[in-house]
Amino acid sequence: MTLENAILRVARPTDNIDALLPFYCKGLGFQVLGEFRDHASFDGVMLGHPSAPYHLEFVTAHGHRAGRAPTEDNLLVFYVPEQNRLEAVAARLRAAGFEPVPAFNPYWDDGGVTFEDPDGYRVVLFGRDWTL
Repeated sequence: MTLENAILRVARPTDNIDALLPFYCKGLGFQVLGEFRDHASFDGVMLGHPSAPYHLEFVTAHGHRAGRAPTEDNLLVFYVPEQNRLEAVAARLRAAGFEPVPAFNPYWDDGGVTFEDPDGYRVVLFGRDWTL
């Protein structure tokens, strides 16, 4: 038994779900797939694309401070080999008020562009095909 057909959820804490929505929804084009309020003292939102086999979950724990990303190298990397598509998504992020930042690892700057979300976590739009 393997996980090759599993759906991936990347979950992480935040202190302000509402501050993340412009970055991930307006900028990256994600949709709100689900949300919950005050479930065992947690609030959360799941973002993604309905047909994609992955989504992101952001969770706030009442009375607990999550803080910012621990490093500048905490990344989500999206491989976007079509240059026009990469440029369109980067333009959406800029229009939502987010500017590119230099990557901590310069590898990502060679063919990619990095943006930082309000919590300090980074998203790389990488203009190459994914291969091992």
